[in-house]
Amino acid sequence: VGVKPTHLAIIFDKSENSFRKALYPAYKANRSAPPADLVPQFPLMREAVKAFGLHPVEQDTYEADDLIATYARQAHAAGADVLIVSADKDLMQLVRPGVAMYDPASGDQKNGKGRAERRIGEPEVVDYFGVTPDKVVDVQALAGDSTDNVPGAPGIGIKTAAQLIGEYGDLDTLLARAGEIKQPKRRETLNNPDLVEQVRLSRKLVALVDDVKAETPLNDLGLVDPDPAKLVAFLKAMEFSTITRRAAET
Repeated sequence: VGVKPTHLAIIFDKSENSFRKALYPAYKANRSAPPADLVPQFPLMREAVKAFGLHPVEQDTYEADDLIATYARQAHAAGADVLIVSADKDLMQLVRPGVAMYDPASGDQKNGKGRAERRIGEPEVVDYFGVTPDKVVDVQALAGDSTDNVPGAPGIGIKTAAQLIGEYGDLDTLLARAGEIKQPKRRETLNNPDLVEQVRLSRKLVALVDDVKAETPLNDLGLVDPDPAKLVAFLKAMEFSTITRRAAET
């Protein structure tokens, strides 16, 4: 995308025991365990990051998305243009002037079974969620998320949630004026105290924390050239012959 960064954070989930699990034990409970042959690759991913002279960032209690939100806020406040490299729709809530996403290409492009690369700004967020980035959390709180097992409000999907938030402005106003909703089923759902509490809980689950006390300061994430000997040794150990030759030639 023609971007040459000055800082780069490679961020991982440290464990599944985030503060969201404490709020809602069923959070992400529907996810299956990773394939057995993938598990040994996890530490190697971190070693690969180190081999290229970077620092793998991860932290207890918080998910990778919270750390991304925190670094994005800090970097933007410092005057930087921020580019989040991810296909994760949850990160769309962070998009704003000066903060964009880049979704890399994936899959088999020639046979139409992949996804083309794209830059995600506000228009792309509106296209996906039906609302601007600052309203994404409200829409997700209503619609829930089956991937993360976020309950939301029964019978309300993204399209309906976007319509409701667009009409009432924000989630709190919608819930306060739920008696005015014309559609009976939606009105009944959003006047049910138990379901309203479920929606408020869902908002806490989907809202990213952007003020994590990061153990790795932003200033420690400046780009540096990798140590050639360490990089080549790692690539040889991984038997990456082609990239080993390229690294040795630079």
